[in-house]
Parts: sequence; C-alpha cells; structure tokens
Amino acid sequence: MANPLQFIQQTRNEVAKVVWPTRREVVLTTIMVLIMATLAAIFFFFVDMGIRTGLTAILSIFG
Repeated sequence: MANPLQFIQQTRNEVAKVVWPTRREVVLTTIMVLIMATLAAIFFFFVDMGIRTGLTAILSIFG
C-alpha cells in the first residue's frame, strides 16, 4: 500500500505544474461560452419553429 504522505507530496508537485488561466482568459472564455450558448438557443428555436410549422401544415392537409 502506498504511503499517504508520499501521495500528498506527489499530488502537490503535480498541481504545481498546472498552468492556471489568468482572470482575463477566464472572463473572455466565459463570455464566448455565453455567446455561443445564446446563438445555439436562437438557432434551435428557429429550427423548432420551422419543423412545427411544417408539421402543422402537413397535418392540416390530411386532417
């Protein structure tokens, strides 16, 4: 079984190698994610409206 103290030391060494993003990078990527999520929501809204309109038209012909 591994030594818990050795595990903690190795974990600290690995975390020290991580390159953390700057505040500016975090803000920019967050804004980009929000923009892309909004664009995707708008796109799927219009796709849904198109499918609903098409199905309503087809069902009104046969119904």
